Amino acid sequence: MSDIPFEPAESPEPEVRAVRNGDDDTSPPGNAAGVVGAGILTSRLMGFVRERVVAHFFGLGAHADVFQVAFRGPNLLQNLLGEGTISAAFIPIYSKMIEEGREREAGRFAGAVFGLLLALTAALSLVGILLAEPIVTIFAVGFRDDAAAVAAGELPINRFELAVQAVRIIFPMTGLLVLAAWCLGILNSHRRFFLPYFAPVLWNAAIIGALIVGARMVLAPAAGLQAGARTDLLFAAFYGAFLGGFLQFAVQAPLVFRMLRGFRLAFSAKIAGVREAIRAFGPAVAGRGVYQLSSYLDLLLASLLAAGAVSSLRPAQMLYILPISLFGMSLAASELPELSRFGLEKTEAFMQRLGRSINQMLFLTVPTCIGYLAFGLLIVGALFRTGEFGSEDSWLVYLVLAGYSLGLLATAMSRLLQNAFYARKNTRTPARIAVVRVVVSTVVAIPAMFLLDGIAVGDVAGFVAEGRTLYLGSLGLAIGATTGAWIELWRLQRSMGAMIPAFRLPWAGVRRMTATALAAAAPAGVVWWLLPGMHIAVEALIVVSVYATGYLGASFLRRAPEMDPLIGQFVKRGKEDG
Repeated sequence: MSDIPFEPAESPEPEVRAVRNGDDDTSPPGNAAGVVGAGILTSRLMGFVRERVVAHFFGLGAHADVFQVAFRGPNLLQNLLGEGTISAAFIPIYSKMIEEGREREAGRFAGAVFGLLLALTAALSLVGILLAEPIVTIFAVGFRDDAAAVAAGELPINRFELAVQAVRIIFPMTGLLVLAAWCLGILNSHRRFFLPYFAPVLWNAAIIGALIVGARMVLAPAAGLQAGARTDLLFAAFYGAFLGGFLQFAVQAPLVFRMLRGFRLAFSAKIAGVREAIRAFGPAVAGRGVYQLSSYLDLLLASLLAAGAVSSLRPAQMLYILPISLFGMSLAASELPELSRFGLEKTEAFMQRLGRSINQMLFLTVPTCIGYLAFGLLIVGALFRTGEFGSEDSWLVYLVLAGYSLGLLATAMSRLLQNAFYARKNTRTPARIAVVRVVVSTVVAIPAMFLLDGIAVGDVAGFVAEGRTLYLGSLGLAIGATTGAWIELWRLQRSMGAMIPAFRLPWAGVRRMTATALAAAAPAGVVWWLLPGMHIAVEALIVVSVYATGYLGASFLRRAPEMDPLIGQFVKRGKEDG
């Protein structure tokens, strides 16, 4: 448990000196990334608990589809204006001011950015409330025909009407989450990494708490799991999400405002640094917008497929994003302030730091990719199989996860390269390349999803489905995303090579790590096959532990340099505990 928000107030000056005079150039990238990863891991684990609770009550079906669609509009705004954009437009400028000793100027700059974000998100939240119906139409046009399907007895609820009501409840949450991302930018620049990445735990906890309390109120034995009770439970979750957004901002704000010197709320673009941030903000939003367009297209296309396609994407994407968050985004987040401090003239030091970060990220992402492909069905079942989420649901989510996993390495490396461009104040190149990714993904996904939507999960898994039947259309979307991810990485590598001719991605290291992961997967697979009929969660724990131990042990024996930061942290913690 972190006690950062509750520690006694301190003068900001020692903190600022630590940032300016820290060992920027030589500190290993794994150290700060480990702190970020710890915060992200805690948050992601709570996210899995949330998804398991949602799966228990709703499974894959109409209510789960509403749950996923309702958050997409608010999440679009959050992702456009939140962490990714703050990282590109705000952190490089703010970090540079701190590095140069301009603390009060940095505080005024932060106050102006806060004011502009506050005004912008308030206006957009109001628009979201007023235009909820067209927003849902844009994100899930396939829901428009639900009234006829309900009348014909094909669906238990009108997903369109419920999604419209939900958007009006949770859209204002978005402004709070964007301001929480502003807090993240401040704290990252001062090397306070754990709290901002831990804060989303509160958002997840609020939703989980609302579902549990709501279940006790509406799912009485007489009500069972009827459609009306499930609908009431859905809206309990939406009110919980709004509360969670407030908590995510509130837990960071006290520490942030103690660290800022010269902070004053302003709505002016004339303050030093603001115009430069706005110039970077436009391309960054465009780049983020392209990624959100990709997410929107996934949702829109999934709404045209058989029921369950929309809700099958979320659990698969959560598992897919986990290693990117833990190993890719954690390094990207911790390294952006450091890379920004090098400036444009220290190319060799910049490239060395970037190379170490990529290798460190790959060391843990490669075995995750192999693990998902080999043991994904076991992992999905352990995490989500409960209540209404059965074996057919597990198979569909696993197959979608496998499709995404084939692009895992490309996506993780792309995140690091994007932040490398941001550190060199180039936000346009990643945005242009992101457009190519979306186009390729969509062109590949559309024919693939319609082709696969005619194939039932049971036809692949070899069992007869009971009750509803799920189809493989959402797998086509994953295949499209993977294709686009590799094209994006190829283009980013070429562009970075044009800027820094000596830059190369470490493909030899990828091959070495892949061989080690495959060697570790073999005995883990044998253990899985030999295990007696245990609870699936116990099986998953044993098999994944054998796999992870085998990979880390083999890496240690071959003296993989990527093990050094892990061993160093372990030894350091041992000395502290001793």
